[in-house]
Amino acid sequence: MDAVELLLNRVSSPVLEEPAPTPEQLDLLYRAALRAPDHGSLRPYRFLQIEGSGREKLGQVFVEAASAERELSDAEEQKLRQAPLRAPMLLVVIASLQSHPKVPEIEQQITAGCAAHSMILAAFAQGVDAIWRSGEMAFNPRVKQRLGLAENEQIIGFIYLGKARKHRVVPCPQPGEFVQKWGKG
Repeated sequence: MDAVELLLNRVSSPVLEEPAPTPEQLDLLYRAALRAPDHGSLRPYRFLQIEGSGREKLGQVFVEAASAERELSDAEEQKLRQAPLRAPMLLVVIASLQSHPKVPEIEQQITAGCAAHSMILAAFAQGVDAIWRSGEMAFNPRVKQRLGLAENEQIIGFIYLGKARKHRVVPCPQPGEFVQKWGKG
């Protein structure tokens, strides 16, 4: 697939089925992530790969984390438990923030986000569908603890990977809606 075609046609796929990416496809996703813009070459990210029964365990982590903060209805509990089962594989993108005199944390978070985006693009280029999700569980301290994140780490998002039941057609806005010229006199 041509790079420009990829950039202009990639869409998020909310419902994903088997198959999960192959080891060869995953290798390309990870290698693409490692090419993200990275001021200071800090590599301020890491990834957790969750598949198989790990998805059920993650659903249980979500339920435990949310129920520690509030009483859950049966429907809420079921939704949290089922969330990781919406795809055959998930990648948790983690920003590993480092103290650095020239690279503030915000730049490191952006680098981790760029790594996640590169992974999604590499997936789409290989015929693997994806969606980047965040939500309350990405920011929950109990989820962070149960996934083994350190104090200096934060979840950037959950990338769900698989094959879409059908591809959505999403209209593209016109660039003029988002671009302003400045400083030209």
